[in-house]
Amino acid sequence: MTQLVTDNATPSTACKHHQLSGGLEIKAQASLAKLTTFKVGGNAEWLALPKTPEQLRAALSWGRSEGLAITMLGAGSNLLVSDRGLPGLVICTRALRHSEFDAVSGRVIAAAGEPWSSLAWKAARNGLKGFEWTIGIPGTVGGAIVMNAGAHGGETADILVETEIVSPDGSLSVLSPEDLAYRYRTSNLQGSDKIVTTATFQLSPGHDPATVKAATAEDLKQRRTTQPYHLPNCGSVFRNPPGNSAGRLIQEAGLKGHQIGNAQISTLHANFIVNLGDAKAKEVLALIRHVQAVIQRRNGITLETEVKIIGDFGYAQPPAE
Repeated sequence: MTQLVTDNATPSTACKHHQLSGGLEIKAQASLAKLTTFKVGGNAEWLALPKTPEQLRAALSWGRSEGLAITMLGAGSNLLVSDRGLPGLVICTRALRHSEFDAVSGRVIAAAGEPWSSLAWKAARNGLKGFEWTIGIPGTVGGAIVMNAGAHGGETADILVETEIVSPDGSLSVLSPEDLAYRYRTSNLQGSDKIVTTATFQLSPGHDPATVKAATAEDLKQRRTTQPYHLPNCGSVFRNPPGNSAGRLIQEAGLKGHQIGNAQISTLHANFIVNLGDAKAKEVLALIRHVQAVIQRRNGITLETEVKIIGDFGYAQPPAE
C-alpha cells in the first residue's frame, strides 16, 4: 500500500464514473470491502482498476490533474481500511496480470497483480523450484515486493532479480534488490510514492514438475491446517518480535478466540484475526489494540502491526509501520 498526498481539490462524485482514454473507468463511491481479504472497510471516493501499465499511468495522471490524494492497493491482503472509507483516488493493481516462465533459465517475469498462489503452481508445472513457500500467501507480486513477503524460511529478497516501478509523474525505472534496501517485512518502497508494475525472479530450473508440485501441495496443506483460510483475514496481524513469536505470545496470554463484535482472534492461529461474518473495521482495530495492551502489560513487549491500518477511525491513528 502506498499513499500519495496531493492537493485537496476534488471532482464532484455526483458523476458516477469517468471514462479515460485507453478504456479505463474511474468509479465513484466504490466499495473497498470487496477489495480486501478482511472483507471490511468503507467506500473509495474514486476507484480505478487498471489492467495495463498504460492505464495505471492514465489513472495517476487523472488523479494528479484533479488534485486528489492517491492510495495504492494490491490484493488488499495486508490491509485494514476504515469503515469510513478513503478520500481521493484509490488505484487497485490486482487487475495488472501477466506472467512469463522460462523453464530453461529459471527466469520468471510477473505483473504486479499476479497472485502468488497462481505463480507457485505455474512455476511447479514448469519444473521451477523457489516459489513453493509463496503458495499460501494471500497477496500479489506488487505487495510482496514492497513488504518483502516471506514464509517457511523464504522471502522475496531471496529470489528477486529486479522490479519495474512507476513514479507519480508516470516515469518508469528499474530497481535491484540492493536498491530496495530489503529488511524483515519491509523495503524502502514502503510508504514511498513508487508503484510496482512488474518483477523478475530467478528460480531453480530443471526439476521434475511432479516433485515440485508435490512440495508445493505440501506447503499449502500445512498452511491450511494451521491457519484460518476458511474465514476472511489479512494474514499475520503482528510482526514477530526479535527472538520471539507473536502468535506464541498471544496464545500464552489466553487470547485465542477472544472476540470483539464479529472480529475474533483465530482459534487456529493466534496471530490471525478473522471476520466471522459482518465484522466492522473498528472492531478489528479494537481487537488489535486489546492484544497490544495485554502483551505489553504481560510481557513488556510492544507488538508492531504487520497489517497496514489506513483511513479515519475517528481518533488519532498511529501511522502504518
